[in-house]
Amino acid sequence: MTNQNASSSLHDLPQLSSAPAPGEKERVVLAYSGGLDTSVCIKWLQEEYNLDVIALVGDLGQEHDGLQKVKAKALATGAIGCVVVDMRETFAEEYLTCAMAANAQYENKYPLVSALSRPLIAKHLVAVAHKYGAKYVAHGCTGKGNDQVRFEASVLMLDPALTILSPVRDWDLGCRADEIAWAAAHEVPVQATADAPYSIDDNLWGRAIECGVLEDPWCEPPADIWTMTVDPMEAPDAPTYVEIDFAEGVPCALNGEPMSYLDIIYAMNEIAGGNGFGRIDMVENRLVGVKSRECYEAPAALALIKAHKALEDLCLERGVLHAKLDIEQAWADQVYNGLWFSPLKEAYDAFLAHTQQCVTGTVKLKLYKGSCTVVGRRSVFSLYDFGLATYDADDTFDQKAAKGFIDLHSLSCKVWAENRLANDARMPSFADVDATNANLKAVVDEAEEILEANEKVSA
Repeated sequence: MTNQNASSSLHDLPQLSSAPAPGEKERVVLAYSGGLDTSVCIKWLQEEYNLDVIALVGDLGQEHDGLQKVKAKALATGAIGCVVVDMRETFAEEYLTCAMAANAQYENKYPLVSALSRPLIAKHLVAVAHKYGAKYVAHGCTGKGNDQVRFEASVLMLDPALTILSPVRDWDLGCRADEIAWAAAHEVPVQATADAPYSIDDNLWGRAIECGVLEDPWCEPPADIWTMTVDPMEAPDAPTYVEIDFAEGVPCALNGEPMSYLDIIYAMNEIAGGNGFGRIDMVENRLVGVKSRECYEAPAALALIKAHKALEDLCLERGVLHAKLDIEQAWADQVYNGLWFSPLKEAYDAFLAHTQQCVTGTVKLKLYKGSCTVVGRRSVFSLYDFGLATYDADDTFDQKAAKGFIDLHSLSCKVWAENRLANDARMPSFADVDATNANLKAVVDEAEEILEANEKVSA
């Protein structure tokens, strides 16, 4: 840290210098959202660490009233500069394409909304630190969440020489209510209040909502937490059908109209969300060992993953599809745990990319009052053979071949069973059969006695 009496750089300079001038404070680049935590972080980093703060704002498609307002807020709060980066196209093309190939859902439920954005933000944190000579980077994550791991692990893999600061983890503000009070005392404008203290993180892939009454897993989520999805009961009374085209595993057209992946995500958020689809209410196992009740909205993500899976069912060979299921879960774990830049995750990416070469075709979805159903799929790479699948007269499957297949398929276990039975090695499975047979024999004996008694009476 530098001299406590060093003067701060002026935040109204048109451009920041490439490094602090002699006598100026050292710099820290803060991942800034404009929310409660990061707004307080600016003041805290200035007062407690005596650093000049450069705020980094990433446009990932989140809800906002204008990023220039977010920038103005950062500067008004005391940042010496604010860098706003439109990350949406990169997020879609470089991150969400990988997520789509992996059908990424942590614990088979959560489509990694926040986890996918953190490595991209971390990449820009490092780039801005290099550009403006900052020795430090910072984030506004708590000490009991997953995001601290994601930010810090990513930064450490990109530039281990940078020092990472975590004010929320280090300060003595005991809870969000204390943080709100501290913000008010230091004239830091925040939207969170004691009555609605939700912590929200969102991007074009969805929204994550936690805290407040949601911390009680028995409490039904209040209606006001949902913004991307309508109440399913208030959704249209007629179903909405939508056709999604994929090219090598990536969405490329909607209802026959070619569109970028980014535009398709925006459109599907409107279509699926407008039909009440995309809400998740789950108890999640955090990396740090805590079970946490989380609510998510991800209408486009969940609908597109459902469609993508259906197309893979049609186009991928059975062995590849089955092996891919294990890798999908392992990939989701890697990303959830903050290891986007790890060599293992990159190796998984290579396998997943290979599987997508022929995942090209069209899937038809039916959206209706909170549900999303696949009702059609087609592809020139389809491995579905009608002649083999049908039970009608057009059947080309040689059913007589099944007997030989079964004999060979079960041959090893048959030899094992014959050996154990011949040597009176009564395995548990045999004991179960014997017990079942004994029970059945008792029932049969009782029935025969009843029949014999009835015959005697009749005689």
